Amino acid sequence: MLLEEYIFAGFGGQGIMTIGQIIAYAGMLQDFYTAWIPSYGPESRGGTANCNVVISDEIIGSPHTHHPNGVIVMNAPSFDKFEPMMASGGVLVVNTNLSPKRSERDDLSVVYIPTADIAMEIGHPVLASVTALGAFAAARGVFDDAHVEKGIDWALPARHKDMLEMNIKAYQEGKKAAEAQLKTATK
Repeated sequence: MLLEEYIFAGFGGQGIMTIGQIIAYAGMLQDFYTAWIPSYGPESRGGTANCNVVISDEIIGSPHTHHPNGVIVMNAPSFDKFEPMMASGGVLVVNTNLSPKRSERDDLSVVYIPTADIAMEIGHPVLASVTALGAFAAARGVFDDAHVEKGIDWALPARHKDMLEMNIKAYQEGKKAAEAQLKTATK
């Protein structure tokens, strides 16, 4: 049975909800049941925001998760809140540009990635969350790139379709950074 429970978290305006939608779309394209639920409200710009994504090969009873097996944290407050609740064996992606924290847990696979630096190299700071998503996809190993890239296309509003190729590049660069780090960690 496949049951993937994710929390993506950061500051409002970082694209957290969008990457949640992208991964939910990718799950649907891979014929899984998916659920996505945002949590933001007054913090939609500048405060903390997060979303839950659940992907399963069986019908999903609830989109909420209390012990996720996958987490992306884009800032230090999100690290503090969500790293302790992760399930053993989970994947944690940490944006090192806004969270200098290191996990002390030896039961997690942790990828530390400077998402903002990579996004700026590609050409736009808004790409940081998609870079983190690429790192997450590489570390978690559940999603087919073609499905994630189609999810990126679906999630981009019409007014931002000119940034599709940059988003796909950000996703691929995030994957490369994570794969290099994971390869080094297994040596």
